[in-house]
Amino acid sequence: MEPVLVGYVRRAHGINGAVVVRPLTDDPVGRWLPGAELASDGNPPITYVVSQVGPHKDGILVRFEGVTDRDTAEALRGTSFTIAADDRRELDAEEFWPDDLVGCTVVDEAGESLGTVESVEFGAAQDRLSVRTPNGVVEVPFVDAIVPTVDLDARTIVMTPPAGLFSES
Repeated sequence: MEPVLVGYVRRAHGINGAVVVRPLTDDPVGRWLPGAELASDGNPPITYVVSQVGPHKDGILVRFEGVTDRDTAEALRGTSFTIAADDRRELDAEEFWPDDLVGCTVVDEAGESLGTVESVEFGAAQDRLSVRTPNGVVEVPFVDAIVPTVDLDARTIVMTPPAGLFSES
């Protein structure tokens, strides 16, 4: 399984090695905590251990063991951090990991193909599925009324799209 992205460094903060991280996880408090081990996106990956975490207006303020000055922190700018897919939490019955949805075939209730999920876009009110169709990409609200069935075993998502959503995609 591919590693799962949990956040990336936006920039250094201050002179003592702190960085501002944008967390990309369903549980930032549980994932970004002192003692957490995260792998960098380097080749080869380097394991970083979180030593301190605090709130910040642009994400979270993080200090890693061994990163003690601004130059070292600045070198982490843009670094992404991952965990092993097996380290993710157990999902409830109606929850899905975004990477499990990507590549699923989207069909209407009659079984006619509408396209393929290209990505999952996260929103404040609701998430959206970006569906690649022969005519472009359509963003579909990921709500029960429009997406009643997700069958990961069959890699199929059944949609009941409102009139016109896919007509001019």
